[in-house]
Amino acid sequence: CGKAEPTETVEVLAGNPERLQGLREQCKTERAKLGDELCDRVAEATRRRFLGDGTVPYTPPIEQPKF
Repeated sequence: CGKAEPTETVEVLAGNPERLQGLREQCKTERAKLGDELCDRVAEATRRRFLGDGTVPYTPPIEQPKF
């Protein structure tokens, strides 16, 4: 009988941009009410949406840029 799994996982939040945006605004103004755990998941989901999952390696261009 442990804690129940959170319904707002990072993956769910990252897949639902409208909900994520709403929670981001609430975390800015009412972090104490929402709790650190949820706001941390919101921040991680935002980071993943912005930066991606990190699986795409950097591939430099074949030709050198000409300045």
